Amino acid sequence: MRLLIIGGTRFLGRHLVDAALARGDSVTLFNRGQSAAQPPAGVAWLPGDRAGDLAALDNGEGWDAAIDTCGYLPADTGRLARALAGRVERLAFISSVSAYASMARPNDEDAPLGVIDDPDTTTIDGRTYGPLKALCEAAVQQALSPQRCLLVRPGLIVGPHDPTGRFTWWPARLARAAADGQPVLAPGTPDRPLQVIDARDLAAWLLHLLDQGAAGAFNAVSPPGAITWGSLLQACAAAAGVLPDLRWVPDDQLLAAGVGPWMELPLWTPASGPDAADSAAFMVVPSARAQAAGLRCRPITDTVADTLAWWQGLPAGQQVFAATGLAPEREAALTRTAPGQ
Repeated sequence: MRLLIIGGTRFLGRHLVDAALARGDSVTLFNRGQSAAQPPAGVAWLPGDRAGDLAALDNGEGWDAAIDTCGYLPADTGRLARALAGRVERLAFISSVSAYASMARPNDEDAPLGVIDDPDTTTIDGRTYGPLKALCEAAVQQALSPQRCLLVRPGLIVGPHDPTGRFTWWPARLARAAADGQPVLAPGTPDRPLQVIDARDLAAWLLHLLDQGAAGAFNAVSPPGAITWGSLLQACAAAAGVLPDLRWVPDDQLLAAGVGPWMELPLWTPASGPDAADSAAFMVVPSARAQAAGLRCRPITDTVADTLAWWQGLPAGQQVFAATGLAPEREAALTRTAPGQ
């Protein structure tokens, strides 16, 4: 397959490149060239910017498929899609489960999508991110037709090379517990569900869908209930080689202490509190359509072990969590009165 990847040097993009090259596909990247990572040998590079210079795409080449890994604003995403309409057979757009109008109940792929008061906004935050992704979906379909567009809505993408630190923080935290023996704060209850998708599984499945000529929308997440907070932390403990002292702290107590969901305490979405009802189904998104179309998710133990190995292989100066994770002293205070496991 002749494949054009928009982005292609960070996280999902680099896993797509690796998977495509392993299959023998011809790969071209279109990006701004601002990442420190260089394209692998044998990969062509077209410099440009979806918000500016698209001239490199007008080179007489064509591709069987393009994958847009990093579209966030509908004006720019639509502009790029229109430039590709006569050069690619199919376009896969990486959207998000956040594109749905509400997470109060589980959303299959036909559920209503989010709307935004100002569709021209360039502010991307927790309020606008999902509706803007929904508008990006509409923009690519308008540019190429729905029959030529694949809309993939992942949940939390995890695995080696994750730049966010949200998932990586947990195996790294258990590795620290192996070294210092301190209690580990665990949020809520062990049976609360989590949903993630390994970037490598997502990459392999995307290429499979393009091979099959698939179109339409797919939720790209692990099966609901396949992973829980308990199984995640057990996997982290096994990878770190530790029998941890887990201290399960109720949501109400964490909220009362002002702990921030999702980033300060990575992946945590409280089941109580003022915003709980609106996010109740965020970690139980139906994925039957994706499973029927060939999505296979590796065991969480494998993802955790590989993520920890990657993180531990980074230079010491890069083994930091600047924007995510509880400070050790704050965690110690919160676990001091919590019962041990």
